[in-house]
Amino acid sequence: MRVLVIGDRGQLGSEMVSVLERNHGLAVLGIDYPDIDITDQDSTELVFGGFDPDVVINCAAFTAVDDAETNEEAAMRVNGLGPRIIAQECHKASAWLVHVSTDYVFDGTATSPYGEDDPPGPSTAYGRTKLAGEIAVQEVLPDAHYIIRTAWLYGRNGTNFVKTMLKLEGERDTVSVVDDQRGQPTYARDLAEQIMLLLEKHPPSGTYHGTNSGDVTWFDFTREIFRHAGADPARVLATTSAEFVRPAPRPAYSVLGHDKWAAAGLPEMRPWQDALDVAFAEGIAAS
Repeated sequence: MRVLVIGDRGQLGSEMVSVLERNHGLAVLGIDYPDIDITDQDSTELVFGGFDPDVVINCAAFTAVDDAETNEEAAMRVNGLGPRIIAQECHKASAWLVHVSTDYVFDGTATSPYGEDDPPGPSTAYGRTKLAGEIAVQEVLPDAHYIIRTAWLYGRNGTNFVKTMLKLEGERDTVSVVDDQRGQPTYARDLAEQIMLLLEKHPPSGTYHGTNSGDVTWFDFTREIFRHAGADPARVLATTSAEFVRPAPRPAYSVLGHDKWAAAGLPEMRPWQDALDVAFAEGIAAS
């Protein structure tokens, strides 16, 4: 099997390449901008023609949630048009597409986990553009795609919440973190392993929620980060979203259900607490 990973310098893409390369018999090509421009048909077609993939994993995205509020057109090109172009090239190559999406396609007002088939309703520009990408993939490749929605992603590569909190722990006496937003911290390595399981099992085309199991607020998650770093969790102070206003409103509830994994005969991802243990054991604090 030949696997093309687009966005291989990001948190998930870099882990995806590493996981895939450990599986014998796979030919893996990781690529990122500017070596591919997914908003340009010719650039994307050139990469596909040179590699001839059987599976494509799209980890590339415009992920600046706040910037998308004032640059929605730019975000739409990457998050909406880009997946459509990739899907079109997959269709021509008879390749399957794994497309990574987000909890932001939901509005965050639920009080129980969002199911894979629950109707989306994004409340931010970022969420709208990511939903446009999902729709494009479903339209072009109705029977040859996996959409993987993830949330609160962190990993050893790139910038993320865990690394930011570790940096602040070394700079400030206390850190204030919102306690009214609940979600699922997701370790990028775990998600890459789960996608590999999905490719091996190869269930029917559909949407899956790729998050570590369990849920927590940002406040309590930060206290766990401090504890793992050997710092006093009492230095983390609770605040509210009303006191920490951002250009794009963050979902109050970003918990995703995992029923599709069971239907596919696969286990859901491990609890977020166990994943955080592994992340620190694997050196996230030093990366």
